[in-house]
Amino acid sequence: QKNGISNGTLYKKTFIEHFEQAPMYVAVLTFVGFGVGTIFGYLRDFMRAWGLEKRNVAAEREQQKDFVPLYQDFENFYTRNLYMRIRDNWNRPICSVPGPQFDIMERITDDYNWTFRFTGRTIKNVINMGSYNYLGFAETDVNALKTVATELQKYGTGICSTRQEMGTLDKHVELEKLVAKFLGVEDAMVFGMGFATNSMNIPALVGKGCLILSDELNHTSLVLGARLSGATIRIFKHNNMQSLEKLLRDAIIYGQPRSHRAWRKIIILVEGIYSMEGSIVRLPELVSLKKKYKAYLYLDEAHSIGAVGATGRGVVEYFGMSPDDIDVLMGTFTKSFGAAGGYIAGKKDLVDFLRTHSHSAVYATSMCPPVAEQIIRAMKCLMGLDGTTQGLQRVRQLGKNTRYFRRRLHEMGFIIYGNDDSPVVPLLLYMPGKIGAFARRMLEKNIGVVVVGFPATPITESRARFCVSAAHTREMLDTVLNALDELGDFLHLKYSRYSKSSHPELYEESRLELED
Repeated sequence: QKNGISNGTLYKKTFIEHFEQAPMYVAVLTFVGFGVGTIFGYLRDFMRAWGLEKRNVAAEREQQKDFVPLYQDFENFYTRNLYMRIRDNWNRPICSVPGPQFDIMERITDDYNWTFRFTGRTIKNVINMGSYNYLGFAETDVNALKTVATELQKYGTGICSTRQEMGTLDKHVELEKLVAKFLGVEDAMVFGMGFATNSMNIPALVGKGCLILSDELNHTSLVLGARLSGATIRIFKHNNMQSLEKLLRDAIIYGQPRSHRAWRKIIILVEGIYSMEGSIVRLPELVSLKKKYKAYLYLDEAHSIGAVGATGRGVVEYFGMSPDDIDVLMGTFTKSFGAAGGYIAGKKDLVDFLRTHSHSAVYATSMCPPVAEQIIRAMKCLMGLDGTTQGLQRVRQLGKNTRYFRRRLHEMGFIIYGNDDSPVVPLLLYMPGKIGAFARRMLEKNIGVVVVGFPATPITESRARFCVSAAHTREMLDTVLNALDELGDFLHLKYSRYSKSSHPELYEESRLELED
């Protein structure tokens, strides 16, 4: 269940992560559930083919029956027959700021989730347990957003140009200097889209003749960037340093396939916090390996920047390491900073190279000025440059909320994945029928959750993913926990076989109140 590493030369504190295996009967029933769903799916497809049931999916025209299929029927089997049954649990439109609570537009379906219609009613004050609003900067406070409003009046909403043409503003320069200072590196470059920060910059750094070693659970943006690069890709087991070292050793010994020439570059792609597992990268061991084998390290801090570390500077600070140990520091502003876009930071030579060769810099529209100002506002708050300690308070509150929420779930008997300090908290549901039931019943209790299943997760590991925020009050978390306790009994979700307290002690961390 736990992987603990005691204090030693690499780790300055105990590193504990939870990956408890479900009982065998749960795995068997999960496969049975998918099996039954598959059988009925084939039956429904047969009925659609013979006109006994209405075909709602896109289909080839009769005139094109001899063409190569545009819509791959079998590939969409899961979407047609399983996803559609629970589709109402995704893409729910909200109509307020995605803070600790939000409002949802009510919708209903008359054809089993193939189409929806809005009722005109709004579900008010739903507790938001799904947004990546880790530090609570997704807010509408007029005083907090005063500088953003000023920049909106001054610059407008759009740039209408790329960074290499007429799209570099003084706000971009100011933001890049601030990001570099915040991370403790020489230089940084910002981009208008977080996903594209990975997918459009990795191809600029590696290409044919290079080797990418990628964690098996890396985000799709990293996977796409690696594939677009044309480099050779090899996958190592999640957070498994033995698996990675074997690939590194083989790469050094054998070189490229057939020619056996040395690889032009070897680059390791990892994330700070893995968004589906809640696990934290084993950075000290990674840095040790990359130095030993002379490889480069690309660290994606999309979910970890702002969320971990004593002052919110990510996993580098969390492990007490130097940013100079990381060759390419990447992160996004879409989560902890309540904005949009991403950055790449590191040595000045690296950033100067990307300013010229990055596909995003050459072809993508620049980040809009109000968004840049929102990031500057949030980052200055974190750094204390606004004259307050609010940023530090938010980081500490997030840590307290995270540890409290995770500890209570463990006590209740749920199986949850990840590191004790990770604000991403996956709660395992396993069976496909429980995905929809869980999300619907939570919404009935005015709690908004994100549920995830195959193919985004392994077929036997469907889950609910909670994202804890500094903006969540203890009362909100207790409301969610009480609802989970009740629902866990009703849906039989408490699969953990490890001892749990029947009388949980009141959890009170020492309060760290700081004066503004």
